[in-house]
Amino acid sequence: MLNELPQFYDSIYETRALVQTEGVEVDDLSTVLSGVVDQAFVDRATWGLSYWEEFLGIATDIAKPYDQRRSVIKSKIRGTGTVTVNLLKKVVSSYQNGEIDVAENPSLYQITVRFSGVLGSPPNISDVYAAVGDIVPAHLEVVYTFRYLSVSEVEALTIDQLEHTVLDYLAWG
Repeated sequence: MLNELPQFYDSIYETRALVQTEGVEVDDLSTVLSGVVDQAFVDRATWGLSYWEEFLGIATDIAKPYDQRRSVIKSKIRGTGTVTVNLLKKVVSSYQNGEIDVAENPSLYQITVRFSGVLGSPPNISDVYAAVGDIVPAHLEVVYTFRYLSVSEVEALTIDQLEHTVLDYLAWG
């Protein structure tokens, strides 16, 4: 900041001390303002997530990690309009491991949501159920399927790979 003042202030001790002190305060203010601006963006918000949740009518659960709360907020924002396969994919993709395939079966009034991007179920599957339940019409049944390792896939694994495979990913049926 001293560079912005006329040169004759350079030799005045009080001016330098004042400018240095103000510089520290301006830096602190800049940091605080940056943090406040971050709250306006779901992907960067922390303490502002509760404001987003209140605005969208979502129950705040501070026990959930930030990324899961952000996923719920993003799915609520994306989940408006006529329910289509693309809308379902957009809503579910806002969740961690939310890569899905959707199959419609109109004769049975049924939609099948198959998680294809991860073995087992995503970490916050209950939030996915709630988000999909909010947008799918009540007369349609939603069937969820998850990908697990089949017997042939397990047989192809080495002992070392098996030792590092979570048992929850094995299909026992």
